[in-house]
Amino acid sequence: MTLRPDFSTTLHELSGRRDHIPGFDTKPSYVLTRYSFLRALGLVYCVAFLGLVLQLRPLLGHNGLLPVQLFLQRVEASLGNGLASYLSVPTLLWIDAGDGFMMALAWVGLALSVLLVCGYANALQMLALWVLYSSFVHTGQLFYSYGWETLLLETGFLAVFLCPLFKDGWSLQDRSTDRWILLLLRWVLFRVMFGAGLIKLRGDPCWLDLSCLLYHYQTQPIPNPLSWYLHQAPEIFHKGGVVFNHVVELIAPWFLFGPRRLRHVGALLIITFQMLLIVSGNLSWLNYITLALCIPCLSDGLLLRIAPTSLRQRPLRSVPASRARRITTLVLLALIAVLSIGPIGNMWSSRQRMNTSFDRLNLVNSYGAFGSVGRQRREIIILGTTDPELDAKSEWRAYEFKCKPGDPNRRPCVVSPYHYRLDWQIWFAAMSDYSRQPWFVHLVYKLLQADVDVLSLLDSDPFDGVRPAYIRADLYEYEFTDMAAGGWWKRRRLGAYLPAVSLDNPALINIIGDFGWPLYETGDEPPSPL
Repeated sequence: MTLRPDFSTTLHELSGRRDHIPGFDTKPSYVLTRYSFLRALGLVYCVAFLGLVLQLRPLLGHNGLLPVQLFLQRVEASLGNGLASYLSVPTLLWIDAGDGFMMALAWVGLALSVLLVCGYANALQMLALWVLYSSFVHTGQLFYSYGWETLLLETGFLAVFLCPLFKDGWSLQDRSTDRWILLLLRWVLFRVMFGAGLIKLRGDPCWLDLSCLLYHYQTQPIPNPLSWYLHQAPEIFHKGGVVFNHVVELIAPWFLFGPRRLRHVGALLIITFQMLLIVSGNLSWLNYITLALCIPCLSDGLLLRIAPTSLRQRPLRSVPASRARRITTLVLLALIAVLSIGPIGNMWSSRQRMNTSFDRLNLVNSYGAFGSVGRQRREIIILGTTDPELDAKSEWRAYEFKCKPGDPNRRPCVVSPYHYRLDWQIWFAAMSDYSRQPWFVHLVYKLLQADVDVLSLLDSDPFDGVRPAYIRADLYEYEFTDMAAGGWWKRRRLGAYLPAVSLDNPALINIIGDFGWPLYETGDEPPSPL
């Protein structure tokens, strides 16, 4: 085969065992790697911005559970109305924290994400996606405090440098600088996996005695139907699963910086592990973005074996990197090296912290998951009644959430990579007292108001828009049933989590007022969703 005069060839001509650009060198190419990674990242961005579009108002809106407007006002009250506040919380929402502006940004982010999936990608677009999503992560407070949020920001920032500045949107191009960015993405994947492995060894003895999976499938935040079946497996299966976990999280990450074939082995081990996690539970898009991060570890030669024929026919051009691009890459490498000092120190510290950022922009972070595994599953069940006077005959009806366990006969859901943020946060709330969860008290107050936005976060309203007179919350212990019992869950009541309260409860009103949340008079109509 001879090179064309314009130095072009096709992916089809690189199929089979050929893993490099003929006529140039024997180094593996990563053109299809770049193409696949950006498209996978676009899918994750789509899910993230879709969650904002559907859940932003009830969670972070003006009348939401944790209003962004009030949060920024508190920052200004603490740091002053000036540069210190803007640097402390870098976000576009300083311009306007109103519901209309925030929803507009969320829709723009979703549109740019769809364009990325469909085939348009340039550096300005990727930078816009990163700025938009970071604006919500930095102001999302408790509901945006998860590790996959900062993981998406760190990955999205590096992806900016994989794309041309403006034109050539989605063309497959092999640039020497891309390989350095791919190396930085592998560094992210290394910290995700190795950090998770280290935190397990330090966090809970069950990871050392190989017993953690005896409990995990049942006590994880949001189990799915397969979680029930996996929980029934014999002990040797669970112990073998923990051993495999340690191999993938503590050994395989080191392969990512080895020779190409060893790197492929490490990436394929991680891919297998992430697929097992996906089918065994609902962990939002954590596993999906980790899968996306595995793609930079794979060369074109491997990806071409599974690529569709149409993709193999796309033109491949070798374009020398400009001087400006080389300088930009060197500056980026230096920046990431400096910012990695904190995460590296954290990984080797005996007091390792999970999912911690070491800079305001979340450019380089530490990660980790399930440093400890619960032995019991506790669930908060919220109940309401329309009876004006409470007595032994009062009829209480339970609020069912979209995905968290409630009705013992209800089948666990499958929702990942989507994320029901309220369901997740109530799982955490069950581990502590309601006095440490003021947002939960605000949720109860909203339910007493029959707030339309907040009710949209639930699976159904047991009162069909009518305001309940009282709401209470009980604490239950949940366990999976066994094969012989039928159903999905069995439960027993542990006691009251929140005593019955009404809208005119003085303590409830004081809490709402202390946090600056809007107070409603009993005769007011519920807030309109419009």
